[in-house]
Amino acid sequence: MKNIIKTTAIAMALSAAMLPQAFAETQGVTDTEILIGSNQDLSGIFAAFGAPAIGAANQLFDEVNEKGGVHGRKLRLIAEDHGYQMPKAMQNINKLINSDKVFVMLLSLGTPMNIASFPLLERKGIANIGPLTAARQMIEPLEPYKFAGFSSYYDQIRAGITFLKENNDAKTICAMYIPSDFGKEIQEGAKDVSAELGIEYKAETTHKPDEQDFVGSLTKLRDEGCDTIAIALGVRQTITALATAKKIGWNDVDFVGGSASFHTAIAKVPGGLTEGFYAAAGWPDLTTRMSDPVVKKWTDDYQAKFGEFPGTGALLGRSAAEGLVMALEAAGKDLTAENFITAMESLDYIDPITGVRTNYSAEDHQGGDAVIVSHIEDGNWVVVGEQ
Repeated sequence: MKNIIKTTAIAMALSAAMLPQAFAETQGVTDTEILIGSNQDLSGIFAAFGAPAIGAANQLFDEVNEKGGVHGRKLRLIAEDHGYQMPKAMQNINKLINSDKVFVMLLSLGTPMNIASFPLLERKGIANIGPLTAARQMIEPLEPYKFAGFSSYYDQIRAGITFLKENNDAKTICAMYIPSDFGKEIQEGAKDVSAELGIEYKAETTHKPDEQDFVGSLTKLRDEGCDTIAIALGVRQTITALATAKKIGWNDVDFVGGSASFHTAIAKVPGGLTEGFYAAAGWPDLTTRMSDPVVKKWTDDYQAKFGEFPGTGALLGRSAAEGLVMALEAAGKDLTAENFITAMESLDYIDPITGVRTNYSAEDHQGGDAVIVSHIEDGNWVVVGEQ
C-alpha cells in the first residue's frame, strides 16, 4: 500500500518558485569530488542497521572511484555517529551541512533525527536520499528534497496485522513502542487498521530506547487478553521482548513489526528465541535471493571485505548507494542540486540487491511500493505474504 501524494497547481507553482532560491548554490561539488553526508547510528540501539549500511555504501563508492568516479568526480562519504541521541544528531547535521558542506544526505538513520534535519536541508536545497527510517514524514508532505526508499511503517504494520487477521484469526491487537515519531506511527497504524478490520485495539505499553526489562509490560498485555502485538522497539529490545515472552510461557501470541524490526540478526538469534516473529517491510530478506548471481557476487564481495555475511543494514546501504550513483550519472557532468532532483525523479529500475522495483517521479518520491510480510522459521525470514 502506497500513499499517493497529489499536489495542487498552487502547491506545484509555489514549489517551482522556491527552486531557484533553494538550489541557487551547489555545495559539496568540485571538479574532482562529491561530498555525501550521513547522520548515523553507529553505536546506539539501531547500530545493527547503521554500521553495516555505511560499510556497504562505502564499498560501492570505492568500486565507483576505482573506475574513475561519476563524470570524473570521486565520491566521499562523511558519516557522523549520533548513537540515536537527538542532541548529538543536531550537532552532526549542522556540521555536515554548514561545515563539511555536503552535496546530499544518504542513509541518515532515525525518524526524529531526520524530521529535525528537514528545515536545514530545505534551506540549503540538500536532498535526503534513502533515510534509514520508513516514517511517512520522509515523503509527506511532498518536498523536492525528500526521497524515501520503501513503503512506510504505517502501511507496513497495517499489512502485517491484516495478514494476521486473515491467516491467524487475530482478534485483540496491542502495541509495545518507543513513544517517538517512529513508535507512534506503528501504534497509529495498528490502531487504525484494527478499527477498519472490525477487531479490538485493546492495550499498549511505551518504552524508553534503552529499556531492557519487559516482564511487567508483557504480563500486563497478557492479562489484557492480547493475541497480537505490534512492536516498535530497537533491535536488541525486540529480541529481548520476544525472548521474555517465551520465558514467561506466553506462547499463544503473535508479535509483528515493521521494517525497523526486519533484520537478519533477529532471525539468527540462537535457541529459537525469536521463532514465529512476523515483520512487514518493503523488501524480502537477502537470504531468500541468494540464487540471483548479482546478489551472490555482492554477498561474496562483502563477506571478503568485512568478514561477515551482509545483513539487513548492509542490504539497505548498498541499495541506497546504488540509487544515488544512478541519479548522479543521470544528472550529468554539470551537476547542480536542481538537476540532481530531476535525475532522481527519472529513476525507474529493478533494485539489483532487493529485487524490488524502484521508481520515482515529480509527484511521487517513494521509491518502492511493496509491503512484504515475512515470518521467522528455523532461523530464517520466510516470505508469507505480499501487498
